Amino acid sequence: MIALSSHADMLRRASFNVKEQIMDLKPGDVVILKSGGHPVTVAEVNEDSVECLWMGGEGDLFRETLPLAVLERAEIDPSDEEDDEEEDDEDDDDEEDDNK
Repeated sequence: MIALSSHADMLRRASFNVKEQIMDLKPGDVVILKSGGHPVTVAEVNEDSVECLWMGGEGDLFRETLPLAVLERAEIDPSDEEDDEEEDDEDDDDEEDDNK
């Protein structure tokens, strides 16, 4: 009985810590499903759910309300952002060459 009680206390504390981390979400934050998938952007935070937005492969905009319990912050690799900027610069250079 003591082992179960202490295990239950540990789970309760872990659940509290997870909620505490998720509760500080705000619109514009990037999250991901704990089970994996593509990053999505937080549009609105409610008491126990979050409205998220993402772009589909065909450019369609999707919006879905998800429970806080299934989300975690997405870790964005800074090198990915640098790669995107480099690609944008290359695209700009290509456009300038086309205009000459």
